[in-house]
Amino acid sequence: MLNYLWFFLAALFEIAGCYAFWMWLRLGKSVWWVAPGLLSLTLFALLLTRVEAAYAGRAYAAYGGIYIVASLLWLMVVEKTRPLASDWLGAALCVAGASIILFGPRFSPS
Repeated sequence: MLNYLWFFLAALFEIAGCYAFWMWLRLGKSVWWVAPGLLSLTLFALLLTRVEAAYAGRAYAAYGGIYIVASLLWLMVVEKTRPLASDWLGAALCVAGASIILFGPRFSPS
C-alpha cells in the first residue's frame, strides 16, 4: 500500500510542476512560475524512485493509473471543474490495471 502513497505524492508534484509551466506559457503568468515548477518536477522524480518495483518500466506503467486519478482530483480542487462519471469509471479501470501491473503474478522463464 505504501507504493500507492508514493505514486499519489509523485503525481501531485508532477501535475503541480507541469501546471506551473501551463500558467506561464498558456495563461500568460510570470516566467517566475518556472522555478517552483522545476522544483516540483524534481521532487516528482525523486518520489517515484521510492516505489518498490523490480523494474523502473513496470513502476512507471503502474504509476500511470494513479496519475489519472490525481489529475481528476486536481481538476476538481485546483481548476474547480467537476469530472464526469465516465472520467471516474475510466480512472477506476486504470487503477485496476495499475494494480495488476504492479502486483500481478510473476512467472520465471523456463
